[in-house]
Amino acid sequence: MAKKDDAVTLDIDGHEVRISSPGKVVFPEPGLTKLDLVEYYVAVADGALRGAGDRPMVLKRFVKGIDHEAFFQKRVPENRPDFVSSATLHYASGTSAEESVITDAAGLAWLVGLGCLDLNPHPVRAADLDHPDELRIDLDPMPGVDWSQIVDVAFVARDVLDDMGLVGWPKTSGSRGIHILVRLDPHWEYPDVRLAAQTFAREVQDRAPGLATAQWWKEERGESVFVDFNQNAKDRTVASAYSVRPLPDARVSTPVDWDELRTIRPEQFTVATVRERFAERGDPHAGIDDAPGSLDRMLALAEKMGPAEKAPRSGDGSGRRQSTMPLIEISRAATKEEALAGLETWKERHPSVVPQLSPADVMVDGMRGSSSLWYRVRVNLQHVPEAERPAQEPLEVDYDPWQGRSR
Repeated sequence: MAKKDDAVTLDIDGHEVRISSPGKVVFPEPGLTKLDLVEYYVAVADGALRGAGDRPMVLKRFVKGIDHEAFFQKRVPENRPDFVSSATLHYASGTSAEESVITDAAGLAWLVGLGCLDLNPHPVRAADLDHPDELRIDLDPMPGVDWSQIVDVAFVARDVLDDMGLVGWPKTSGSRGIHILVRLDPHWEYPDVRLAAQTFAREVQDRAPGLATAQWWKEERGESVFVDFNQNAKDRTVASAYSVRPLPDARVSTPVDWDELRTIRPEQFTVATVRERFAERGDPHAGIDDAPGSLDRMLALAEKMGPAEKAPRSGDGSGRRQSTMPLIEISRAATKEEALAGLETWKERHPSVVPQLSPADVMVDGMRGSSSLWYRVRVNLQHVPEAERPAQEPLEVDYDPWQGRSR
C-alpha cells in the first residue's frame, strides 16, 4: 500500500486501485472509514460479485456522506480504469446509457472510491442486455408491519415459487424488507419477466389476503407487505447481495438460508458482523447460478388470471388515474427531513385528525428525479369521518424537482 498525498493505492489481485481520503469517516456511529468499506467489499467479494458482477449498474454516489442525498450516475465515468468495462442499455423512452460493469474485487474497491455504498445492478448480464436472468421479488412492508408478518409472506412466496418450479434465494433488503432472487434461463424479454412478477404478486396476495398485497397504489395497501413487481421493469435496479446500505449502523443486505429466516433480524447484519459471518460460513447463495428456472408456468398462470384490474381514470380529460381514497398532499421537498418537517407543521394545525390515522395512512415517497431523489408526503384520510377531513391546502413545502429542466 503506497501513499500519495491523502490517497492510498491498493494492489488488489494485480490491479492498482487509488482510494482518495481513505480515512474519511463514512459511518460515524460505528466509526467506519472509506478504507474500512473497501476492505469489507474485498473480503466478501466472492458473494458481492455473485450478485453484481458482470452486470451493468447504476452508480449511487454518496459524495457528501450518508446524511445527504445520493446522486445517481448511469453513465460510466470517462476515466474508468482498464479493469472496469461497460455496456450500453437502451430504454423504452428512447434514451440510452453506457453503464459500468465490474467483474472483480478491484472493481468493487473502485466503486467505493467513487462514493458508492450499495451496488445497484440490472437483472441482465453484459453479454445479453435484453433477456433478464433474474426475477426479483421485493417484499416491501408498509408502516406498522412487523418483521414476523414479512417473514410469513416470504414463506407464502416460497410456496408459490415451488408450485411454479422455481427456486428462491432470500436475503435481507438492508432496510426493513426481504428480497427473494430467482435465477432464470435468459429466454424472456423484460415485459414477460415483469408480467410474471406481477402475476406472482397477485398469487401471493390471493394466498395471503390481508398480509400481502399486489396493489401498486400505496394508499390502497393498508398495513400489509407489498410484493413489488415493478422492480422488474427495465429501468429499475435493486441493491444486490452484500450491499452496504446508507443507514447509521452500516447495515448490509445479507443472503440468508430459509431455515434461519424466522430467527434473524435485519439489524443484526452490519459491515462488521457480515464480514465475520462470511469468513466463517461463506455465502448462502453460493448455489444460486446452479438453479436457473423457467417462467412457462408463471406466464401460463398470467393468461389464466387475465389482466390485472386497472384504477379508474379521472373525468377531466387528463387521462390520469383517479384515486379511490381520500388523499391530500402535504409537502414536496428536496430532502426527507424537509418533507417530514412539513408534515409536522400540518399535524400541529390538525391535532384532532392525527390520532385517527394509522401508520400506513401517512405516505412518505422517495421520488426519482433527474439525478437524485426528492420526497413527497401524502395523507390518506380513509379513517377520518368525512365531515372531519381537512381539505387540500397549499403545500407546506413546495419544491419543484423539474424546475429548469424538461421532464
